[in-house]
Amino acid sequence: MSQPRQILITSALPYANGPIHIGHLVEYIQTDIWARFQKMRGHQCWYVCADDAHGTPIMLRARQEGIAPEALIARIAAEHQADFAAFRIGFDNYHSTHSPENQHFANLIYSRNRDAGHIAQRTITQAYDPVEHMFLPDRFIKGECPKCGAADQYGDNCEACGASYSPAELKNPRSAVSGAVPEQRDSEHYFFRLRDFETMLRDWTRSGSLQKEVANKLDEWFTAGLQEWDISRDAPYFGFEIPDHPGKFFYVWLDAPIGYLASFQNLCDRTSGLDFAQFWAADATAELYHFIGKDIIYFHALFFPAMLHGAGFRTPSAIFAHGFLTVDGQKMSKSRGTFIKARTYLDHLNPEYLRYYFAAKLGSGVDDIDLNLADFTARVNSDLVGKVVNIASRCAGFIQKGFDGQLAATLAEPNLFAEFIAAGDAIAAAYEQREFNRAVRDIMALADRANQYIDEKAPWVIAKQPGREIELQAVCAMGINLFRILIGYLRPILPGTAADSEAFLQVAPLTWAELATPLLAHQIAPFKPLLTRVDPAQIAAMLAASTDDLTVAAPAAAPAPAVAVAPLAATIDYDTFAQVDLRIALIKDAKLVEGADKLLQLTLDIGGETRNVFAGIRSAYDPQTLEGRLTVMVANLAPRKMRFGVSEGMVLAAGAGGKELFLLSPDCGAEPGMRVK
Repeated sequence: MSQPRQILITSALPYANGPIHIGHLVEYIQTDIWARFQKMRGHQCWYVCADDAHGTPIMLRARQEGIAPEALIARIAAEHQADFAAFRIGFDNYHSTHSPENQHFANLIYSRNRDAGHIAQRTITQAYDPVEHMFLPDRFIKGECPKCGAADQYGDNCEACGASYSPAELKNPRSAVSGAVPEQRDSEHYFFRLRDFETMLRDWTRSGSLQKEVANKLDEWFTAGLQEWDISRDAPYFGFEIPDHPGKFFYVWLDAPIGYLASFQNLCDRTSGLDFAQFWAADATAELYHFIGKDIIYFHALFFPAMLHGAGFRTPSAIFAHGFLTVDGQKMSKSRGTFIKARTYLDHLNPEYLRYYFAAKLGSGVDDIDLNLADFTARVNSDLVGKVVNIASRCAGFIQKGFDGQLAATLAEPNLFAEFIAAGDAIAAAYEQREFNRAVRDIMALADRANQYIDEKAPWVIAKQPGREIELQAVCAMGINLFRILIGYLRPILPGTAADSEAFLQVAPLTWAELATPLLAHQIAPFKPLLTRVDPAQIAAMLAASTDDLTVAAPAAAPAPAVAVAPLAATIDYDTFAQVDLRIALIKDAKLVEGADKLLQLTLDIGGETRNVFAGIRSAYDPQTLEGRLTVMVANLAPRKMRFGVSEGMVLAAGAGGKELFLLSPDCGAEPGMRVK
């Protein structure tokens, strides 16, 4: 491997005025995966963030709660950090923009740009609340849209028709703070002369530091002409006072991105040998990356680089923008229960599942991603539980029971092991390029190959045959080694599951380079379940907990058609179909279900794991004729609660009444647990 790189990574700063929700987590999970990957590759990598703790909304909320703004932001910071920690977001430092370090750098960057002639001063007219004695930001003025007449619209744009306008154009305006009619008053403000940096910004935005879509978007702003940026706000305001200008404060968007410097300086002050200048000086040799949402590109890709350049600091190596999150194809909604707070999710589901699902969706572009809750359930149950963890669970018991936890001294299939290691180069390249979805696809293809190996070797058959103990140990040790490689490749995505797996394997935290060395004659611990299946009831409970107490009128019922014909289901792509995990199942027991005219209760063995399944085939089969037969079941179908119990899968059948159950003869070569391709 080449020399270790020096990398500093940041995520956009969450605003200290409310909780983290799953839409926010797209960014922090994406960044954390990339940071963990870089560390696993042996690079010196630092990941810093902070709370964005200034501005009018924070000041007003603190006033409403009857507490000081400092008390509010301290409370919110504790909540944010608890949520991030629970989602395994591994910040090396988490700080606040309301800090001495941030005040120092805000003053420094401002004064250097001022002294270089990049700050202008002029009088502007603004809306003023005569009751609260404060100038009003556009978002704190409401009235009727001047274009469509919609009521209760903000002072800068209409949510009804999408029109943009100035607060002065709003009809019947009022203050959202006091309800008073705003007055127009003059005030002296300070502006950053962005146009001074047009040449530099044109070159930088086309240097490869931005995604192509982002660079193209910025061209629109260059074409329209770069405008001066108002960086000041009038008292009362919660923030930093501008040097030499009493009663004037830095606008929150000036000191928010400067929080990256402040958080890193705070880390440097507490970390021996970590040099701030090596990462932030104009001639810095280290790499610097910002992960942000596509809605704040303007600040990060124009104003921030220009301010840094004007103050003698370096510009970022790259800025990586991502899209928004939708849930079940729609914007997150409180009324539908899909506006899900991080803490609400944590109350019901394993955080590793969301990390995995986002990774499976995220590419390097700025496209929105969708959290489809049915797909989420199926993918977690199929990929993580049914494929990856299943490998360890199928092999570990034999190793523990027959060999006291000792793995074989040699690899049963060195060529297969080498194939898994060779795949690591493409997986690493996908991680590096932030094509996490491609990395996940490649890893799951390997998981399928590992399960195929176990199906072919059938250790449950070998274990029943005396004299084949050495072969059994070798096969199961091979499975454990393949599992170890897969967990290593998934470690940036599933740090908690990886840590539990490392405890099971009794190894130190895995590095990328170490994966090529197999575990031979090595002692493993007794296996404990690493992950459990997602129950749809957990999803339902999470949505219920997220739903506001709203009364929604039900639509009038439509008349039923004269003939009910089931429409064709919506089409699915191949990747979705490939997630269906079909397994050979031995029918160990079949019996009637009391109180049910159509159901039989089947006990199915799928290779060391027993499932209870209710099937609507009573009219077609005598239960006794099914026992000992092999059939095919959908093994990764979410459990379903029924009146008679929980059904843990589905057997395949066709025809009226299920008369064409897929039954296989025991002598066809199939074994319980084998995957059906």
